[in-house]
Formats: sequence, C-alpha cells, structure tokens
Amino acid sequence: MASKLSALKANLSPANTSPREPELARHLDTIIKGDCVAAMDKLPDASVDVIFADPPYNLQLGGDLHRPDQSKVDACDDHWDQFDSFAAYDAFTRAWMLAARRVLKPTGTIWVIGSYHNIFRVGATMQDLGYWILNDVVWRKTNPMPNFRGRRFQNAHETMIWASKNEKAKSYTFNYEAMKAANDDTQMRSDWLFPICQGGERLKDDNGQKVHPTQKPEALLARIMMASSKPGDVVLDPFFGTGTTGAVAKKLGRRFVGIEREQAYIDAANARMERIEPLHSVDLRQLMPKRAEPRVAFLSLLEAGLLQPGTVLTDAKSRHSATVRADGTLVAGEHEGSIHRVGARVQGFEACNGWTFWHYDNGDGHEPIDSLRAIIRRQIARSGG
Repeated sequence: MASKLSALKANLSPANTSPREPELARHLDTIIKGDCVAAMDKLPDASVDVIFADPPYNLQLGGDLHRPDQSKVDACDDHWDQFDSFAAYDAFTRAWMLAARRVLKPTGTIWVIGSYHNIFRVGATMQDLGYWILNDVVWRKTNPMPNFRGRRFQNAHETMIWASKNEKAKSYTFNYEAMKAANDDTQMRSDWLFPICQGGERLKDDNGQKVHPTQKPEALLARIMMASSKPGDVVLDPFFGTGTTGAVAKKLGRRFVGIEREQAYIDAANARMERIEPLHSVDLRQLMPKRAEPRVAFLSLLEAGLLQPGTVLTDAKSRHSATVRADGTLVAGEHEGSIHRVGARVQGFEACNGWTFWHYDNGDGHEPIDSLRAIIRRQIARSGG
C-alpha cells in the first residue's frame, strides 16, 4: 500500500487554469493604452474575476500646499485628477463603473479605493448601478502625510469599497480560512495597517522625483488578491498607473489586464513588471474552506486502494481500535457502523469526527485517515471534477 500511496502522491499537482475566452486572451498580461471606458469595450462580457480600481480622487486642490519651512509639498495635482465639477466627476464615475460591471463575471468582485474627496460619491454611484457592497475596508497608514496647515485632523487612512456585481451574487471568492490563518487564527478585520509606498518600492525618475503621486504599496494589493481571487484568475485594473496591480498579479500567479492613458506610466509599469519573478506553484496553494471541498465517502478510500478490508484503525493514542470492512463500515467489539458512529460509541460520546479520530499505519507511524481523504480530493481537483 505504501508504494501505491507514493505513486498517487507523486502524480498529483495543482490543477491547470481553465482556458480563457479568445477575445480576452490577447489582452492578458498586457496594458491597453487609452481611455478606460473605450478600452473596457474591447473586453468580452463577464470575462474578469476581480477588478481593482484606483480612480482619480478629484482632490479639488486650491493652490499649492507648503510645509512649515515653506518647501512645496509634492501633492497630486496632475491633469488626470482634475474635473470641472462634481457633476462631471459623477458622470465619469458612472461611465467607467457601467463598463466595469459589464466585464465582471457574475461571481466576480470589485475593489475601489479612494479618499474622503471621492469615495462617498463613488459608493453612492455603485449602489445606484446595482453593485452590492460587501465591506468597506479602511487602509490605515503607518506613516501618513502630516496636515501642514493644522486646520484638520491628520488624514491617516483611505477607504476601499469591496462589492459584488449584484445583490444575488453568492458564489464570489472570499478566502476566509486563508485570511483567518494568516491573521493568527483570528478573523481578518476590515481595518488594514500598511505603510504608504516608500523606499525601494517607490518608483522614481532620473531626477529622483516620484513617477506617480499615488502609487499604492504592493502589500495592499497582495492582501486584496489573496483574499478575493485564486491563482489563474484575471484581475482588471482600469487605472493601471505604474503597474502595482500587474506586478502583484504576476508574482501571485494571477493574470491581469491593465488600462492606462499616460505613456510615461505605461513605460514605468512595463519595466517594473519585467523585474518580477513569479512565485512557484507550491507557494501559491491556498488554504481552502471545508465547505468548498468535495464530499468523499470513506468507501472511496477502499475503492482507490488506499485502505484494504481488514485494516485495523486506532485512535491517536492507540486506546481504541476498529477493523475496516469491505462495505466501508467499521466494527469494534459490539459497535459497528460508519467511521463517525463507531468513533463516538467507543468513546461513549454522542458524536465524533471519524476522519480525524481514526488513524492508520502508513509504514512510518500513525496518520489520520483524513490525509487519505485529502489525496482523493486532490485527484478530483486535478481531473476537474
């Protein structure tokens, strides 16, 4: 049996990603230059799994901002962030969100990040268009820019809205167990603490100036993708900038489609992504929720040859034992029935998880039979079942 187990384990590998639509394939892992609405029109309906949008904030800055020493603050005053009125900004928001909703899969989700200048208007438009808000996530900055004029609280956070395509969307991806495990087995909260982009990650030009005024930290995008996507999923960023979304997607085994108007940003993003080394597939395996795993009958272990009739199972400390019968039931003295029923009866309990209670001899020691169930599940995943 040991050789059969070894052979089965050796042949198991993560499932390949499913083929993508031909219309989408030529845009995968590329940047489309142009207006975001026109560019999204090139993409097929319901073709992307996740959208991350970092739209213009419409900061409405009035004049230059200076530090107490009179040095000028390098704030976001680029032309792409300027709109004539709130009405113009709202029309722009509605247009790109309609386009985004068309290309989003029914099981997909969208993340939109903004500041107090725009996020409330964005949220209202999302609800008007039928998006269903799942969370608002606060990005708390460990090193926010000071409030130099001293007339307001220091603005130390930005808000992200996470939404599904509509109220009825129930099968969107949320890797709850993985997020909980990564957070010391405590539920991941909706306030995330990250520094603003700095150090070697911050892209600068030949003069030492920031290439993009609002470059987001890779750690922020990594958490978003790890929480709401799977390896092989397509992530769309309609405001690609210098390519944080693409860089993180490449590293984490996701595909991306970027849209950007400014050639300088496109050049910086392409150079940046060329330097990214993807993680190995084994490092990208994610902790899956139990409810998402296929049901496996104990009898399947016998049918696959992983256990034989007559095998003696024990608990972890060998205090109880039971014999496997050909029909997939166990017998232990006067007790007979399923792995769960017999496990409960020998302990004098009402219930028992037989998969973790019963152990088999793998040749090197005792191992829970749940490890054999995992082999069957990986076989199912590999075959696409």
